[in-house]
Amino acid sequence: MIDFKNVTKDYGKNIALDDFSISIAETGIYCLLGRNGAGKTTLMKALAGHIPVTDGEVSVAERAVTSLAMPQNVHFVESGAAQFNIRLIELFRYAAEINPDFDMAFAKEMARRFRLDNSKKYRRLSFGMKTMVNTLIALASGKQILLLDEPVLGFDPIMRKTFYELLSESCAEKPKIVIVSTHIIDEIEKTAEKLIIIDRGRLILFGDMNEIDEKAYSVTGPTEQVMAATEGLRAIGETRAGGFLSRFIFDERIQASENVNIANLGLTEFFVGLVGDEGEVV
Repeated sequence: MIDFKNVTKDYGKNIALDDFSISIAETGIYCLLGRNGAGKTTLMKALAGHIPVTDGEVSVAERAVTSLAMPQNVHFVESGAAQFNIRLIELFRYAAEINPDFDMAFAKEMARRFRLDNSKKYRRLSFGMKTMVNTLIALASGKQILLLDEPVLGFDPIMRKTFYELLSESCAEKPKIVIVSTHIIDEIEKTAEKLIIIDRGRLILFGDMNEIDEKAYSVTGPTEQVMAATEGLRAIGETRAGGFLSRFIFDERIQASENVNIANLGLTEFFVGLVGDEGEVV
């Protein structure tokens, strides 16, 4: 469905995507992580056809994506995007007029669950509510590919929880590819099915969340015992306290013993371990 083949995007002062390649064929929720300036938004804009790439090829459903041939089945919601300053119900009706696949019933239900006042004009909404309206329109669009750039900015904890519930419900009802870029990492951990990590415009990791959960763990205990237990395994970080050591491992899982304790790594710890320094392509 989605293919990036040796894509480079050079802005002159910096290279946002550097010989970047990835193929995404399965529907599901994909979490896109990277430090500020890693290339996440550029990746989404290139996929939506909003910007041209310098080199390489981007395609959707085997059709090349360009600024003159934007994919019709992709909906990109950029952080901070604005809508027409009309009442929300009119905004939904307008979206339905230009998009015959727009699910009005779903949009109204999501608005109800988020306690949106359909009679309010867009500019009278808070920043978080504006972001929710933008995301809501995307989820109701019926598009096969949704690109959500920081969709929970300005949300309170209850809104974020409800958003991820609705995202899961939407994908279960109508399977699609949803790529979510976010800096609130731990909250998407339970929702995402696949993980994409990029750093300095290059692919660092692309994998299944269940496999990552199995292979990402910490080994804690006396320093000598931990070093012996993790010899030959890929360590992505460590912390020391006195004579004790915690090593963060991304490799085959070992068994706990009397001398060392094994615990799962959270997604934040895993991400920091991979890209906290230079990052390594895997």
